[in-house]
Amino acid sequence: MEIVIIEKTAFDMLLAGVKALEDRVRTLAEKGGDRRLAEWMDTEDVCRMLSITPKTLQAMRDRHDIAYSQIGRKFYYRPEDVERLLPVPETGQPSV
Repeated sequence: MEIVIIEKTAFDMLLAGVKALEDRVRTLAEKGGDRRLAEWMDTEDVCRMLSITPKTLQAMRDRHDIAYSQIGRKFYYRPEDVERLLPVPETGQPSV
């Protein structure tokens, strides 16, 4: 284990900087907390909505049938992209 020794004033300045950064991040999170990120769906949500398996959803991603974003190993989908894939209900009227 490596030990680093710094002056108290430098340590206090470091703590003040971390506190200021924490306050800024909190302020930005509160401002943007209601943004669209909360609306994104994960793989489980999409599979449930479309009644498909995760492997089918993976194939759809591979064929570029559905747009997605990936963070780490997890995939996220916009609701409007998923809704576009839902089957259109028939109205029961004869087609011309």
